[in-house]
Amino acid sequence: MMCCAACGNAEVDDIKLRKCTACYLVKYCSVKCQKEHRPQHKKECKKRAAELRDKILFKQCCSKFICKGCCYANDVRELEGKLQPKCPFCRHPNPNSDVERERNTLMVKRVEANDPVALYQMGGKRHQKGDYDGAFQYWTKAAALGHAGAHFNLSIMYQEGQGVEENQKKEVYHLEEAAIGGNPYARHNLAIVEGKSGRYERAMKHDIIAANLGHDNSLEHVIEGFKAGLVSKEDFAATLRAHQAAVDATKTAQREEAEAGRRVM
Repeated sequence: MMCCAACGNAEVDDIKLRKCTACYLVKYCSVKCQKEHRPQHKKECKKRAAELRDKILFKQCCSKFICKGCCYANDVRELEGKLQPKCPFCRHPNPNSDVERERNTLMVKRVEANDPVALYQMGGKRHQKGDYDGAFQYWTKAAALGHAGAHFNLSIMYQEGQGVEENQKKEVYHLEEAAIGGNPYARHNLAIVEGKSGRYERAMKHDIIAANLGHDNSLEHVIEGFKAGLVSKEDFAATLRAHQAAVDATKTAQREEAEAGRRVM
């Protein structure tokens, strides 16, 4: 039977114990008991909380998203069918001018509804115009709703001091949240941060996950890590296979045509 870590009271009908929300190792019958037990529990709590954070951080996400190949396929479908151009996501007619794009009522409605994708896109519009304060506000809201790209962009703002004071702690926090959300670029940047701090084992873990998602620069880091003895032969071979599989998965006729079109433009 579980007991309060401070006073020893057992959990019965009239006493409900609540877990420490940082480490989940112990339970308390009251806020008072939790505060009184804090000095004894603090060290163990921080250690376990860090372990739980790493467990989430180093778990590889599927990183699924709509690619440019799908957008290209939608463009081809509309062109061949002589259809009115529409957004590939919501199927709403595309704005005909910059003014209409700026006043896109659907986008505004989605922003007002706290749609993280709309907030992220609106932040991008503000950033392109040099409105860093506006971009920060929109990306902060999108990040709070779990948008990995918004977290990554906020990390860059804190790194470069765009609209905010440079803050490495906040930069790393947003990199970690973006990495947890499946952003390979955030993984790569985290590897660099860890490497600069001499934490090479953690750096390699990040690079391996990013390489598994198809990130080329991270694969180069893994190759260097293997040569330096920081990556085992088994992990190196597995990473090469995973990276190739990720690259092959992106090689479709639609995506290659979209990329070719982008180069021409």
